[in-house]
Amino acid sequence: MGAERITSFARGGWVFDVVDGGPLDGDVVVLLHGFPQTSSSWDRLAPLLHAAGYRTLAPDQRGYSPRARPRGRFAYRLSELVADVVALIEEARLGGRKVHVVGHDWGAAVAWTLAATRPDLVATLTALSVPHPAAFMRALFTSRQALMSWYMFFFQLPWLPEVALRTLHRRARPRLIAGLVRSGKTEAEATRDADFLAHSGALTPALNWYRAMPFNPPGRLAPVTVPTLYVWSDADPALGPKAATLTRHHVTAPYTFHILPNTGHWIPEQATPEVATLLTPHLTP
Repeated sequence: MGAERITSFARGGWVFDVVDGGPLDGDVVVLLHGFPQTSSSWDRLAPLLHAAGYRTLAPDQRGYSPRARPRGRFAYRLSELVADVVALIEEARLGGRKVHVVGHDWGAAVAWTLAATRPDLVATLTALSVPHPAAFMRALFTSRQALMSWYMFFFQLPWLPEVALRTLHRRARPRLIAGLVRSGKTEAEATRDADFLAHSGALTPALNWYRAMPFNPPGRLAPVTVPTLYVWSDADPALGPKAATLTRHHVTAPYTFHILPNTGHWIPEQATPEVATLLTPHLTP
């Protein structure tokens, strides 16, 4: 039986939505979104990969898919997030073929962990914005990364972040959207992401990714042994250079580190042609 399109997959009683595109017989690229976005964050990049002959699978991850929103922060630890992606790969029934994994923001953290713990499933890893988790943790204590990550500490609080973000959206939506536009999004993308977080029911689950961080021990993560491309942008307000430069110490396979100048955090949307150009040789056997 040939490959078939995947619109959803199930794991542990939860159902995850998937956007499946490109040629069915192409090598598979799994696209993992970050906070506060969904699979729609890949809408610019995916068609370029399809044109190059790749099939893409872009899931709405745990907490973002309406039918996959468990309660409590413990359900959002990295081991669960990675197991969700493994279930997606198994659902694709690739006959033992490995997949290419591309992750942005929190999706990059999931991609790093998947590549480190299940290299048998991963042909190549591409991380956008977020460095290796152990490099990030070290940078928290040896650079200004802790100051840049202030919001992560704020998000640990119960209920107050939800109140603050909903109030910001309700009372200052135009300014919120304008701020996202200044950070590199189009107005349509900024509106899409701001309204999704405020109205979809995903706000608390999305914040629970941060609240589960104490259950994610980065020091125990094995080195990545698959070919890796890490793309960092020098105008990212949330991620400094220290962790980016430390990341190379956590990859034992061929490793490429690329810096995007004058680019903010939203790399898949701000630097789509550049990312596609970098991916072409990286994904080629």
